[in-house]
Amino acid sequence: MARRRRKNGGNYVGIMAVVIALMVGVVTVVGQYEHGVQVADEAAASSRAATLAKKNAFIAHLAPYAQTLKVNYGVLPSITIAQAILESNWGTSTLAAKYHNLFGVKAKSNQAGQELTTQEYENGKWVTVTARFRSYTDDYASMREHAQLLAHGTTWNAHQYVSVIRARDYQAAATALQKSGYATDPQYAQKIIRVVEQYHLEKYDGTK
Repeated sequence: MARRRRKNGGNYVGIMAVVIALMVGVVTVVGQYEHGVQVADEAAASSRAATLAKKNAFIAHLAPYAQTLKVNYGVLPSITIAQAILESNWGTSTLAAKYHNLFGVKAKSNQAGQELTTQEYENGKWVTVTARFRSYTDDYASMREHAQLLAHGTTWNAHQYVSVIRARDYQAAATALQKSGYATDPQYAQKIIRVVEQYHLEKYDGTK
């Protein structure tokens, strides 16, 4: 009888050891999973912070000169900055990064330029076209020519963008841009307004 009790006790101990081992394994797996999720969350948060820092740096790079251009040409800084963000994808497009063309300005026959593909809205749909675009010595040259275009119009219509210059706020200016034919995108005004509001670019409009 004593031997039998010892045998049963041994089985019990063995079973408990297996259960404990399984529980430890489950806890370990859960812990590793939670650690992995935490690491992934931290990496994602770090990536978002880095992206936001780059965006803020891009805005800070443009804002002071955009304010100067408001004094010289009357273009709201929020519009200048928002257009640059939208047209150049925060300065990362090939046209912006290599040729300092922040606004997708096309080159005339007598101007320095580069031939690149772009998306344009034609006949109710987006199409890929090849065009020759202006190249500039720096971002500020691009910003200056953009302001001059809005202030002085085109060679065929000197008053084409007069409503943009006369606009007292970014909503009116963005709407005027689209109505004046600046871009083919039917959602262009809404996109400009969204960028201004998301990054609070209107704060630059009344400082100079």
